[in-house]
Amino acid sequence: MSGKRINPRLAKLHRSYSVEEAARVLGVHKNSVLSWIKSGLPIVDSTRPILILGRELRGWLERRRNSAKRPCPPGTLYCAKCREPKPPALGMVEYTPRNAVSGTLRAFCSDCDTMMHRHVRQDSIGTVMPNLDVQITEAPPRIIERAHPSLNCDKAMEA
Repeated sequence: MSGKRINPRLAKLHRSYSVEEAARVLGVHKNSVLSWIKSGLPIVDSTRPILILGRELRGWLERRRNSAKRPCPPGTLYCAKCREPKPPALGMVEYTPRNAVSGTLRAFCSDCDTMMHRHVRQDSIGTVMPNLDVQITEAPPRIIERAHPSLNCDKAMEA
């Protein structure tokens, strides 16, 4: 697939589609559907008009999407530049909490030095990153909770 993600659930299971109808429903060009047929999308028979069963279309698109997925095994993060799961450089990972239960793991790729990210629950850090040095950073405190609030204030200019 190019840049657009196609939602296979738009195809109704108990309906048959012509090439043009399938293209309209999925929001793609009819040549895309014809190329899918050439690459293995099953059709009803070889007569005209070409008909595609909805359950076959949905199943084929879902299998195609699942074959492109790259799940991250433990100890790795997905590198968008390398397009595959990679171990963090120097075995160091930083965890930044987003809320009370989850946060983001960040590390540099060991091959291309690109920043990698992975969203995880805080209680599963040990299983996601076993035998690695995970540094847990705290979120910056709110202004109201600081001991010395900022002196950069508009009220000082008014006086």
